[in-house]
Amino acid sequence: MNSGLSPLDDYPIHQIPEVMRHVGTSDRNFYDRYYFNAFPLSGESMLIVGVGQYPNLGVADAFALYRSGHTHRVVRASRELGPDRMDTSVGPFHVEVLEGLRRLRVVLEPNDFGLWFDLTWEGSVPAQVEPRHFVRWQERVMFDSRRLAQTGRWTGVITQDGAVTEVVPDQWWGTRDRSWGIRPVGEPEPPGIQANNPGTFYWMYAPFQFETHSILCIVQEDDQGRRVLEEAVRVWPSGVVEELGRPAYLPAYAPGTREVLSATLGFAPPGAEPFQVRVTPLLPVHLMAGTGYGLESDWKHGMYHGPEPVVQGVSYDVREDGLWGLVDAAARFECDGLAGYGLFEYFALGPHPSFE
Repeated sequence: MNSGLSPLDDYPIHQIPEVMRHVGTSDRNFYDRYYFNAFPLSGESMLIVGVGQYPNLGVADAFALYRSGHTHRVVRASRELGPDRMDTSVGPFHVEVLEGLRRLRVVLEPNDFGLWFDLTWEGSVPAQVEPRHFVRWQERVMFDSRRLAQTGRWTGVITQDGAVTEVVPDQWWGTRDRSWGIRPVGEPEPPGIQANNPGTFYWMYAPFQFETHSILCIVQEDDQGRRVLEEAVRVWPSGVVEELGRPAYLPAYAPGTREVLSATLGFAPPGAEPFQVRVTPLLPVHLMAGTGYGLESDWKHGMYHGPEPVVQGVSYDVREDGLWGLVDAAARFECDGLAGYGLFEYFALGPHPSFE
């Protein structure tokens, strides 16, 4: 009989009376994922990497998305999860924790699809735990997750089609998160009563850093404009965290679209002067194209691709292929004469008062 034991069971870290390869819920949508982005301050390119495990689906997968110029290139891989949750490799991908919550190595080994890299992350500020993300739609819990977030800088190399880019920390910044919990993944389920859901996902996420500190900001609203999730904090390298009050978000859209050309973030720290941050997207990257976040019916996060590992590559031309959906943009953030850089992630899907 298979005991279900794995190497992780030798550590005193159990949370429930189960072996570590089994999580504390039978929900098929439980996931555990790394997310990283890296970009030069010029905004001329952007790399996004994700590695996920789906314990109740028995799958691990990974992707790397690199936008440079008009090219949107993705390398992606999938395998059966197996018993060892400590094994972060998926085909040519792997993540190595060098110093927990501070330094990690992210690697895509040479492959047949023209993109590979070897990069080391170092956090600029201590990692922060964000508010719990809980959304119930038509009686079903669709989101119930936690996430840590961190700004940081990168060192290493990126190779695309034989051209090598040296990545140095004074010019290559980025953000990362680790999220885990429940989120729709895997093969599509019958919609049932969810077919009556308006499908609104009005979202803005902006973790960014200046030379001296970082700001982490989240806004999510429903189809009535009510806040589902929000947070705004300023984080210093020392670990000091300042609350910045209820964040305001005012995007400026390209006419006739939901493409954000610029945005203003407003903060009102308790007992201090309110201030605003001007956001300028430098390079929009359509995160959902080719990566598993939902646009392709044959490649979704947690989807089973058979007993043998699978590695694929896909490319798009952003001028011709009509990419849409969730945008992860490398962006510049300006406030009181200071310029910072980070992620500006947004999605405006479905009805919302701002579009009436």
